[in-house]
Amino acid sequence: MIRNIIDEIRQELVGKIDEEYKIGAKRYFKEEVEIMGIRTPDVRKIARMYYAVVIDLSKEELFELCEKLLKSKFFEEKTVGIDWIFRLRDKYKKSDFVRFKAWIVKYVDNWAHCDDFCTHIMGAFLNKYPSKIEVVVNRWSKAKNRWLRRASAVSLIYVIARGGEELKYAFQVSDLLMMDKDDLVQKGYGWLLKEVADRYPSEVYKYVVKNQDVMPRTALRYAIEKMPKEWRKPLLRGSEV
Repeated sequence: MIRNIIDEIRQELVGKIDEEYKIGAKRYFKEEVEIMGIRTPDVRKIARMYYAVVIDLSKEELFELCEKLLKSKFFEEKTVGIDWIFRLRDKYKKSDFVRFKAWIVKYVDNWAHCDDFCTHIMGAFLNKYPSKIEVVVNRWSKAKNRWLRRASAVSLIYVIARGGEELKYAFQVSDLLMMDKDDLVQKGYGWLLKEVADRYPSEVYKYVVKNQDVMPRTALRYAIEKMPKEWRKPLLRGSEV
């Protein structure tokens, strides 16, 4: 059944290929990403349609199917797998933490899938099991794998939207990632600070002011993006706002 479903999904995706979109989509990645060329709303629609076919499978059977999709070389098939894992969020168990971390390490190879996986799957998991936030913040931020380091920040965004203890952990993980040389990691914690600033603008502003001399420009720009112009301008040290 698994092979048949994946073959059917692939055929459905092939029917939605847009060659012009494919050319533009590849420009968003520095990494080598195998893109079929299907617009995201179409991929989501196909994911939703086929989830209805497999919904009666057990959680383990569905996770097995999802992992097959994550293993695919095609960007869009991985996206379907991530979509389905998130749909199973009501069935997450604390023990799934080990599996989710392994999937990030094994199958995530670009910023888009890192963010999709972490702002949905990991975010929902941490919202349900907040005791694991400390592990994500303190251990993943020090990992050799760049996607785990980015994940240590962006996984908190889902928790933030639901009123979790984002301020404490946002500053903690930003401190740990502050001097990371990877621009995608810098953008990750900068994005987190930007989201936190929606609820705590003064606190984030004070944090950025305190760290402006050491914070990489990439992270700083992300963090202050939605702040008032009069706050942003001095922090950009004379560059255009």
